[in-house]
Amino acid sequence: MNVIKKYVMITGFLAMSAMALSACGRNQDKTGEPTTASTPADTSKDSSKETETQPSSEHGNETTTDKVIKEGSIEKEGNVILKQLAFVYQDKTISLSDIVDDQKMESLLGKATEIKSHTYSPDDGKNMDPLNGKTEKQYLYPGLVIKTIDGAENNNSFIFNIEITDPKYPTVRNIKVGDSYELLKETYPEGTLLGGEISNEEDDFRYEPANYVDVMKFHIKDKKVESIQIYTLID
Repeated sequence: MNVIKKYVMITGFLAMSAMALSACGRNQDKTGEPTTASTPADTSKDSSKETETQPSSEHGNETTTDKVIKEGSIEKEGNVILKQLAFVYQDKTISLSDIVDDQKMESLLGKATEIKSHTYSPDDGKNMDPLNGKTEKQYLYPGLVIKTIDGAENNNSFIFNIEITDPKYPTVRNIKVGDSYELLKETYPEGTLLGGEISNEEDDFRYEPANYVDVMKFHIKDKKVESIQIYTLID
């Protein structure tokens, strides 16, 4: 009788041990399989996300670029300029880098009251050696001076400096001489007042939409726009 009891007990113990070992194996498989399978699956998902994101990002850059720059009012065969560095006169937009000559300037703004011309040379006393041999022209209108210099494709002249002191030449955002600093700041929130804080002292407000070479500068006096200068630095 004791032998039978011992046999039953040993058999039950072995059965329970086998069940426990089987359960552990199943749990280990369940724990291991997802971990092993999930790694490539997750990597695949991440790669998919990266692939999807990249074109979207590139498209976003193209969209932003389209908003920032455009051709000026004068066709320039790919000479793309900053849209904002321009002023408007009688529904015509005149911008930095526009290719012009005497005839084109007259068609845009009428006959200039005066045209000044200077060809740079080593002995002209201006110490502008990089510009030696190049000719600068100044077109003077009441409240407006436009400066050009040759050096564009085929040695054409292009606008590199615009000085405005008359309210009839507003910027493309419709800020003009005489407008308040408050309106200027509201219209050009990206700009910077060099003095840091508006005061009764004279100051300059700079707007640089793309780089530190092309600039629109508003001179402030008595908290109003006294003049506007749009220019690009040339070597």
